[in-house]
Amino acid sequence: MAIELESELQKAVERRRNFAIISHPDAGKTTLTEKLLLYGGAIHEAGAVKARRAQRHATSDWMAMEQQRGISITSTVLQFEYQACQINLLDTPGHQDFSEDTYRTLAAADNAVMLIDAAKGLEPQTRKLFEVCRMRSLPIFTFVNKLDRPGRSPIELMDEIEQELGMQTYAVNYPIGMGDQFKGVFDRRTRQIHLFERSLHGKREAANTVVDLGDPNIEALLEKDLYYQFKDELELIEGIGSEFDLDAIHNGQMTPIFFGSAMTNFGVELFLNSFLDYALKPGTHHSTKGEIEPTYPEFSGFVFKLQANMDPKHRDRVAFVRVCSGKFEKDMVVSHARTGKTVRLSRPQKLFAQDREVIEEAYPGDVIGLNNPGVFAIGDTIYMGQKLEYEGIPCFSPELFAFLRNPNPSKFKQFRKGVSELREEGAVQIMYSADEAKRDPILAAVGQLQMEVVQFRLQNEYGVETTVEYLPYTVARWVDGGWEALQKVGRIFNTLAVKDSWERPVLLFRNEWNCQQLQGDHPELKLSAIAPVVAGKQPVDI
Repeated sequence: MAIELESELQKAVERRRNFAIISHPDAGKTTLTEKLLLYGGAIHEAGAVKARRAQRHATSDWMAMEQQRGISITSTVLQFEYQACQINLLDTPGHQDFSEDTYRTLAAADNAVMLIDAAKGLEPQTRKLFEVCRMRSLPIFTFVNKLDRPGRSPIELMDEIEQELGMQTYAVNYPIGMGDQFKGVFDRRTRQIHLFERSLHGKREAANTVVDLGDPNIEALLEKDLYYQFKDELELIEGIGSEFDLDAIHNGQMTPIFFGSAMTNFGVELFLNSFLDYALKPGTHHSTKGEIEPTYPEFSGFVFKLQANMDPKHRDRVAFVRVCSGKFEKDMVVSHARTGKTVRLSRPQKLFAQDREVIEEAYPGDVIGLNNPGVFAIGDTIYMGQKLEYEGIPCFSPELFAFLRNPNPSKFKQFRKGVSELREEGAVQIMYSADEAKRDPILAAVGQLQMEVVQFRLQNEYGVETTVEYLPYTVARWVDGGWEALQKVGRIFNTLAVKDSWERPVLLFRNEWNCQQLQGDHPELKLSAIAPVVAGKQPVDI
């Protein structure tokens, strides 16, 4: 029986691929996601993200606010089959105010796809997210988007990635022309040129004409100057560019580069085919029991995201669980590492943005949605058999702080419930004044849009109108050693001491200079920009 299970797990792992897409806002991430689903047969017509009422909304943007504004502000999980592989695509928020949600999603990914706008190249948010991928040693696949618009030369873009990110590049396919002159891409794997015709806004799969590189008809299909320019550039990158090295890709030292246009479907299918061959399959995860292989027979997984009210009719709360080992089966009873309780996993769901269907089983690399009756928190481990706990997911330093007030006392119950559930799902960090007389929660966010989303959702999902009072602080640091370490220092100026949801001391500074000044005056006080990971302790309520 054990040998049969091991063989079943091995087969399941072999056919699974799991990745997150990261990019700067407006690089076309949600559009690329839609096109991958289109080629995977998961949808039949792709809806681009534009704030236009007449257009279909993108499958991955399900929140009302996303559909109104034409932006992505939540992470969703999209699962589909393609060429006998099961793909788990973790769609992350493109907006930089939601980078923390992206950090958490990357904890559940085995690979990352970095999307770059051909005209803009590397942008601040892309660099920031790249650092998180590097921290986790994720393989990074680069898709250079919007080749059908004027942009920078492919060689210049590759050079920028090498110089700024310190990693080698390998162009798996190479574009012919750009903007109005964009004629298609050359696939270096098959030595074939793929000439594309524009389809209606890229809603359907692109028509594809394939010509061998040495075919005498090429010059009739391509303008002579364009063809010779492409040949010269190809000769250059094949002469002095890096050799393809799959180990370097898996170690995050080399990024395979793909050129195309998600909006018009150029290069999307070529990317998907290569990705299946090159991507890392589900691998080991570090736990208190050491490295856990995906073929370890006992089921285990961790919660990397919580989402309240995906279905407003049912006021539901869903925990997103990455399966790490063993086989998940519906109605199985598992242990909850943080609380020591046992939990029956009934109604597990396969996720497809807001659409869900009940599943019977899942394997390592899959992401499942579990109904969360207030049991799960981000970073929680669930397991069967011997106790183990995976590394938690840290909180990063917020940059914006505001008291959140509920002006209507009759709505206090809904206010408390809404704040508690939004904190649970990581929509925002919640802190409290160290002064017990001030009971209003302090919202701690990375950016302004996070604050707006919290107020919008409290009104929309919980029926509570709120006001915010901004605080003049931009830097948060957790105090190593807790309240005792802080008391030893005595009175501190230009700083506000607050407590997080686990009652740990956090110092808020007006700016980075104030923070450095305090550390210079009190070198014995150890401060951290990342919150310590919590195990075995529940957060406090308002």
